[in-house]
Amino acid sequence: MPQTVLLAEDDRAIRHALERALTLEGYQVTAVADGVEALAQAHRTPPDVLVLDVMMPGIDGLQVCRVLRAEGDRTPILMLTALVETQDRIAGLDAGADDYVVKPFDVEEVFARLRALLRRTSEANGAPVDVPKPAQTPEPAGRLIEAAGLRMDPQARRAWRDARELELTRTEFELLELLVRNAGIVLDHATIYDRIWGYDFGPGSKNLAVYVGYLRRKLDEPGAPQLIHTVRGVGYVLRED
Repeated sequence: MPQTVLLAEDDRAIRHALERALTLEGYQVTAVADGVEALAQAHRTPPDVLVLDVMMPGIDGLQVCRVLRAEGDRTPILMLTALVETQDRIAGLDAGADDYVVKPFDVEEVFARLRALLRRTSEANGAPVDVPKPAQTPEPAGRLIEAAGLRMDPQARRAWRDARELELTRTEFELLELLVRNAGIVLDHATIYDRIWGYDFGPGSKNLAVYVGYLRRKLDEPGAPQLIHTVRGVGYVLRED
């Protein structure tokens, strides 16, 4: 039986994107838009794990957590928060949360933390649990796409610069694939956010710049041209200068 996740997130774009990602990862997901619905659903059909946004209208994620813990419910809870101050994290843990992820997040981190919470619960109960495992990389078996000395196999999720294979996370691979497929075209921030994350974090977000930095460190080689270029005020382009 797949593990069940109760997801409460008031931002529709984030909720839908995360629900889709969790479902593809092998979880059975129930997604709701606020804390009132989350409590009602948790009472109606207790899940294996909860994913709660901290800031929701009406009853927020912290209140949901406090109510469940006061009722003796020990279901593991992962909090999603845009609040990064230490006291905010402490407030979540004091409310009874087991772990948290700071927005903007990489969905792979959410998967990893959920697996850890479910393993911990399984070990505490002394029973096995069917936790989805990270997808194994298959052998190259698809049509390659190429640009600027890069080769990618989207089906096998493998990538190379010349003869060197690149070790990429899921988000890094998808970002690089988007740039390779649009080599020579300047992609604006909003387009990249929509294609990779399914929603725009807004002009103040550094999430995209962080992932471009990760890719550059993995792509760049001494004496070789840089491949990902910043177009100030617009976005990024892949080209070999």
